[in-house]
Amino acid sequence: MPALAKAAAAQAGGWALALLLARTGLVSHDVWAVVGTQALCAAAIAWSLRSDIWWVAIHLLFSPLLFAARSLALAPAWYLGGFVALGLIYWSSFRTGVPLFLSNRETAEAVAELLPQQRGASLLDIGSGTGALLLPLAELRPDARLVGIESAPAPFLIARLLARSRRALCVQRGDFFRHSWAEYDIIYAFLSPVPMTEVGKKARRELKPGALLVSNSFEVPGWRPERIVEVGDKRGTRLFVYTVDRAQERSGAKSVE
Repeated sequence: MPALAKAAAAQAGGWALALLLARTGLVSHDVWAVVGTQALCAAAIAWSLRSDIWWVAIHLLFSPLLFAARSLALAPAWYLGGFVALGLIYWSSFRTGVPLFLSNRETAEAVAELLPQQRGASLLDIGSGTGALLLPLAELRPDARLVGIESAPAPFLIARLLARSRRALCVQRGDFFRHSWAEYDIIYAFLSPVPMTEVGKKARRELKPGALLVSNSFEVPGWRPERIVEVGDKRGTRLFVYTVDRAQERSGAKSVE
């Protein structure tokens, strides 16, 4: 079931259960008692549907915050503005399961060491956000060709503005799954566990021999990393480094046949 459908089912089911419990007298008719019950029921339904943990937290907070906001008597335009702002930042996160994660400078330094030393080495940051990795990387490796792809409008525009003076840095808006990865030496990903299986499949299919897939924090299921780089920052960031051995893949395929 898609994440959005799970969320709708959890909220609807939560309200149905809360109103039923209130009607039968098992829950007080007090507004906050009903709202609190709805939040607990919605979170429980989301958990039973195996929603990601952040969805469970959202369901716990959604209705209580909604009713609390009513007491502030804010003009409707504020709610519309907040909705538009969040939409521009997170855009298709509900569909892709990829929130906005920002890399730090320590990670950029570690990635810079992974880039081939020859001039013109290339890196594609899939889901590049506001350019948090690409901008410091452009300072560390001004000789490299750096490309970022971001689907959300607001992070994309921020990255484009910040990168306008960097000739070797290009930020594009679009779907990184529809962009060829074949020409790059490194594909860098800081996404979430949700798309990593598909990321691994595309990398195995398109990466040239010797190219790397570098995943920040999230492993590719069923693919053993060649090495794990401990960044040594306060987050405890780990970079999972993958390479495709074409000869090994071909021999494996023949043995299966």
